[in-house]
Amino acid sequence: MSIRPAKNIEVNKLVEIWYEGSLIAHDFIDKTFWESKQTEMAERYFPMSENFVVSKEKDVVGFVSMIDHYLAALFIDVNHQGRGYGKELLEFIKRRRENIQLKVYEKNKKAVDFYLKNGFVIKEEIIDEQTSEKEFLMEWEKS
Repeated sequence: MSIRPAKNIEVNKLVEIWYEGSLIAHDFIDKTFWESKQTEMAERYFPMSENFVVSKEKDVVGFVSMIDHYLAALFIDVNHQGRGYGKELLEFIKRRRENIQLKVYEKNKKAVDFYLKNGFVIKEEIIDEQTSEKEFLMEWEKS
């Protein structure tokens, strides 16, 4: 397993991992919402983020995207989940930041539990304007 900065030529792979993961983790949101966001992810969000990929041999199996201290995305390929890649990416980012904030949908119990288990606390409950779903604003601070 290795973690490195993402290459521009990998954007399509990152969008694919994000899209497939979003459909499963956010099955309470209509599929067409995620379909409509793919171009925006590739052309707007990835370019404005600091992106790191985790790879197994030569295959990219996941990524994390940071905007300053905001964790914008952490996704692992659906075929590689549950093998510690997400935790490794999170630890990688935690070594490089004093604090991290993120938003996660309340209904995404697996992700909420993952972040709580990894030292994040729920700071606030908010409503996502795009989906009308409840989200948690979560935060981690280096001790």
